[in-house]
Amino acid sequence: MKPNILIGIDMGSSSLKALALEAGSGRSIALSRMPLPHDRLPAGGCEVGATAIRAALTHVLRDVAHQLGERVTEVRAIGCTGHGAGLYALDARNELVGGRAVASTDQRADTRARSLSLGHGEALFADVGCRPWPGQPTVIAAELLGTDAVQRGAVHRLLFAKDYLGFLLTGEIATDASDASTAGLVSIATGTWSQAAFDASGIAELGPHVFGPLVPSGEVIGRLRPSEAALCGLPAGIPVAMGAIDLLASMTAICAEGRGRAVSVFGTWCVNAVIGPVIEPRPAVAAVVNFGRDDKRLYMENSPSSMANIAWLAGVLGLPDARAVVDLAMSVPLGAGGLRFLPFVNGGGGVTAGFVGLKSHHTRGDMARAVVDAVAALHARHTARLAACGLPVSASTVLGGGASDTRLVRLLASFLGHPVERCADDETGARGAAIYAAMSQGIGHAGEGSALLAPCDTVEPDAAQARAHADFNAGFNELIDTMSPVFSHLSGGSR
Repeated sequence: MKPNILIGIDMGSSSLKALALEAGSGRSIALSRMPLPHDRLPAGGCEVGATAIRAALTHVLRDVAHQLGERVTEVRAIGCTGHGAGLYALDARNELVGGRAVASTDQRADTRARSLSLGHGEALFADVGCRPWPGQPTVIAAELLGTDAVQRGAVHRLLFAKDYLGFLLTGEIATDASDASTAGLVSIATGTWSQAAFDASGIAELGPHVFGPLVPSGEVIGRLRPSEAALCGLPAGIPVAMGAIDLLASMTAICAEGRGRAVSVFGTWCVNAVIGPVIEPRPAVAAVVNFGRDDKRLYMENSPSSMANIAWLAGVLGLPDARAVVDLAMSVPLGAGGLRFLPFVNGGGGVTAGFVGLKSHHTRGDMARAVVDAVAALHARHTARLAACGLPVSASTVLGGGASDTRLVRLLASFLGHPVERCADDETGARGAAIYAAMSQGIGHAGEGSALLAPCDTVEPDAAQARAHADFNAGFNELIDTMSPVFSHLSGGSR
């Protein structure tokens, strides 16, 4: 039988997923996911062990192979995607340094990032499209491994999450422009590595040679090694394609560019983005990404935590999951009786989380409502910042795990003041990776109307509460703006 099955693998900030699609119909025929246990360390550390990543990758692929049964011989190609930034550093034996990877939400390099930003922020934004931030691999490496890490051999190679998966599967090391640019290591103007960005990290001898070559998404980087094939039950020699950062993979899965859609991702990170034309002078957004297209850029407004705030509260209150937090929140009216929450549990740039206006009469329900309201309002705030720069965000799609909860999506639509589309399928990243696998084989396409695209529906705002949502939104933005000097004071006092 002619090979007709594509596999997409997505390593997110909380779990690893594998999805198998029929190339002709786009129908999902196998899906597996496994949580990635992250260790929370002092001073904002967040790490995951190499053994956990290896176990999860083997498990999900073996499970997909089992679900496919006899059709496993039809697998034509594999694609990988994953979260951006973080630190996947290999030693001279090509093993993760210390047997661990560092998540992009790690905050131990926050002081270093802010110091670098003071000295190099403007010049780096002009060159690579973003200012230094604590989750960048170069900044984390300098903080945790030392500025002489390359010289003394502690760092032999650097990868991104998806590239580490590709390395495990094929033994090859390569990356793509979307990950490299999002990490602030690619010149926006030229699309090539920026030596200035490497120099700014302060790590001696750190340069492009530490990363693999930049390979376009949808090109084959290697083939599934026999040893890996034996572990997961797939045929050896399957082509493995270069993917993209999970955000771009998800946008590919819904044809965001072709359909003129901005996206808001209710995931671990609060991600809000749109693909638009090259704009000069460059808009003052959080990040401008050159993902390998001369005529287009990815414009982003982000914070390190979105659903992470809700997951945190679930743990604090002893609730089973995020949906239970939303259930509790919706038992209380919008505004939580004056209680507000600063939705920054993963920090970043000196900001911190906290309740404001807490009084003795406030309940668990009020706390849940304040957190949920703040998560949606932060997405709306970031989207408004993109709009203020003249970027097209009036048509938007909500992605990520939180998109499966209609109540969260309706809350965001109400804060934005217009209907939003949502993709309730939380596997858009893996689907996008499978589309890159299809591209590597010259089959299928990712344009509007493609069978490979993820289905979406429309969620209307709460029209009856339009004024109340607008007032809350204004008050939330005023609170965040007012807190800026407080955050500066607190972050300065912690050094």
